[in-house]
Amino acid sequence: MNLSNVKLVVTDMDGTLLNSNHEVSDRFFNIFNELKKNNILFVAASGRPLYGITEKLEPIKNDILIVAENGGIATRNDEILLSTEIKLNHLEKINNSLKEIENANAVYCTKDRAYTNSTSDMLLHLLTEYYKNHQRIESPEEISSPIYKVALFHEISSEKYLYPHLQHLESNFKVKVSANHWVDISENDANKGHAIELIQNMYDIKPEETLVFGDYNNDIEMLKKAHFSYAMENAHPLVKETANYITTSNNDFGVEIILEKLINEISN
Repeated sequence: MNLSNVKLVVTDMDGTLLNSNHEVSDRFFNIFNELKKNNILFVAASGRPLYGITEKLEPIKNDILIVAENGGIATRNDEILLSTEIKLNHLEKINNSLKEIENANAVYCTKDRAYTNSTSDMLLHLLTEYYKNHQRIESPEEISSPIYKVALFHEISSEKYLYPHLQHLESNFKVKVSANHWVDISENDANKGHAIELIQNMYDIKPEETLVFGDYNNDIEMLKKAHFSYAMENAHPLVKETANYITTSNNDFGVEIILEKLINEISN
């Protein structure tokens, strides 16, 4: 394996670049400076909102591209490169399906704020980490801004208790188990793979020149866009099946170890 031709690095955030305390390491920021010196493009691609990713990567936010809301939004500085909101008639179909599901707590994600009518204490606590700009509402009809993603939360297991009731939507939408407690619904084109392909085309970068890291099912499409596709040791089994390589866990600097290898190969 030779990483010396890599021109594009893409990483998921939670469970991948971030450790279990939701932190980005100083080790990564030092590595990023070397990536920048070598003109390697860096993309943070996450199910998190745009403002949430920017906050975590504040020191380098002006030097990177961001793919937020699982590919619903892609930006370069303040320039919107991609914007795929849920169509109003599609949102109505999603909401009608949610009425039939017990303990499905919906979070409606717009560019600048998240909205929920849930009363789950566990969810409301988690929103302070994942969606700091959030607001309680009585009904989704109160939301006037475009919605990019409906994130559904289950207190025990989204894969076991929510996903089976949502599979019928997969013919029209992306329905992704994105973490233990979350299932995300968006338009079919609103996925990380579509966003990464757009960036590859913009910068004339091939899959053989692309390095991608991920840990959950919402990363699968973008892993397929890279020859150097890495699943974290803590990744979902489907992600490990998809990726060409496996690195150590997010708590054991799995991203940093491979990026240091990349820098060493470029330098030698």
